[in-house]
Amino acid sequence: MNDEKILETSFLVVDDHDLFRERLARALRERGLDVRVAASVAEARVQLHEDPPEKVVLDLRIPDGSGLSFLQEIKEVEPTVEVVVLTGYGSIATAVDAIRLGATNYLTKPADADEILAAFERGHAPPLEPAEPSYQMSSLARAEWEHIHRVLSDCGGNISKAARILGVHRRSLQRKLQKYPPLEHEIDENF
Repeated sequence: MNDEKILETSFLVVDDHDLFRERLARALRERGLDVRVAASVAEARVQLHEDPPEKVVLDLRIPDGSGLSFLQEIKEVEPTVEVVVLTGYGSIATAVDAIRLGATNYLTKPADADEILAAFERGHAPPLEPAEPSYQMSSLARAEWEHIHRVLSDCGGNISKAARILGVHRRSLQRKLQKYPPLEHEIDENF
């Protein structure tokens, strides 16, 4: 992307974490970009309808709404808006959902301004040739984490419904959801 086109691009950063949102906005502004911010879905919705941005950096978990639901709304209001979804709780299920709903890319936090700009660029790159298949197995903890998030996503974020489907107590599920995902290379110590 050439510098002239970047300077003409408007960004909206939607994240409820004040420090992260303001640091990211400042870093993007220091690169000469036009950046607005929103701390909630409600604030972002107003900006989307009044003056749609060209690019949105969207947190997946926002207290007043789901990032995935808002991504869908963005695409319905303005289909040309490019969206990079950020999350501190990344999973394959939510990444697939985000891309299926029209996200340009998906990153896990912490991500800096350069990584986010690169994610927007990669969204426009031609697809890579398929890599050699890897048969490395995920840990049991990682598989459980992925399954929980897939069920939660299928339940539209409804923790009580997901807990019933999974056969666990709602509070137990809430504790599991607060944990970060196990790394792929971690070995399950329970065996």
